[in-house]
Amino acid sequence: MDTVNEAKMTEATLTEEMIASMKEKVGLDLRIDHSIFNEEATRLAIAKFAAGIGDINPLWTDAQYAAGSCYGGLVAPPSFVIGVFSGLQFGWPGLGSFHSGSVLRFFKPVLLNDKLTPTCRYDGFVGPKRSDFAEMMVMDTFTNRYSNQRDELVAEIEWSVINVERQKAKARGTEHGIPLPHPWSPEELAEIEAQVRAECPRGATPRYWEHVSRGDQLATLTKGPIGMTDEVAFVAGGGAPIPRLAAHAAALKDYERHPAWAFRDPEFSALEPVYAVHYNRHAARAMGVPYQYDVGFQRQCWQIQLLTHWMGDGGWVKNARAQYRRFVYLSDVVRLSGSVTEKYIDEDGEPCVDVETSAVNQRGENVMPGSATIVLPSLDFGSSPVARRLKR
Repeated sequence: MDTVNEAKMTEATLTEEMIASMKEKVGLDLRIDHSIFNEEATRLAIAKFAAGIGDINPLWTDAQYAAGSCYGGLVAPPSFVIGVFSGLQFGWPGLGSFHSGSVLRFFKPVLLNDKLTPTCRYDGFVGPKRSDFAEMMVMDTFTNRYSNQRDELVAEIEWSVINVERQKAKARGTEHGIPLPHPWSPEELAEIEAQVRAECPRGATPRYWEHVSRGDQLATLTKGPIGMTDEVAFVAGGGAPIPRLAAHAAALKDYERHPAWAFRDPEFSALEPVYAVHYNRHAARAMGVPYQYDVGFQRQCWQIQLLTHWMGDGGWVKNARAQYRRFVYLSDVVRLSGSVTEKYIDEDGEPCVDVETSAVNQRGENVMPGSATIVLPSLDFGSSPVARRLKR
């Protein structure tokens, strides 16, 4: 590691005063204007978001195809709400923050030209408690809600963030022994890229609930090797940075109001946002991580893509849960897979399956264990899940 040209971020110690201050904020509805992004589901906004997560389903981007679907027109991926608003930097000044997990619930589709209004509530924190990564940590929890122009609740996200003392995270450096970037051979790369190209969403062919059994496997979804453009595409498509990225005077005025949002890049001398940990090695190292790494919500978008590819256009993701257990570094490959664990009629009278998902990197680590509930079209149980949610 360079010692002369090392980036410096604001570093603070977790204090009783800080803890008391955060207790007073529990239950607040937060100001989030600076982090709202794709609030209108225009054709291009949907297409850019789908491209930013690498989702090739024509239901999101092909108007002619979508017109013949059960939606009757273009619709956004369920995860599109993440591109409207994902999260924000809040409280714990001088501590480093890592998104650690989320629960997403989907109630209505986001249709072409819908306008969404997000809200974010600070639910509180757990801790301080012991951490292998940085000795001590506190974990915040938040709830985002998204409503459309018809005042319908579209989705809800509960998400958690781990906050640590940056200086202790840098000192412990639990993953610094990993060779980065990963040394792929030409043969390995050819095999990986063949797997990526073989990706195929189920599309218009219904997957009926009656034809699914416990133990059924979801087709593997391969992502990687993760490159810088994958991170840039996610940001450009609406993987809303915290706050929105800005340049020159617009950025400097933001950093003047919020100094902890930025650091001085030792290579380019520019002020860069802390969010740059996802594409800037100096930023990642200043956070105590050896290399640039992916965005937690980006990874969960891949999980939801795995589900929508498997269930087909006529299914509905009712909820999805995931925990972000390890970092996914640039140059890593992640293979997402899943299996059906339960099949039942739920309390709403809908034919559901529960799915357990995993996201395994080339080191054999499950970097994102998760689960989901999917409503499938049925031969025997009433209207389709999509038609039910299109009703006004």
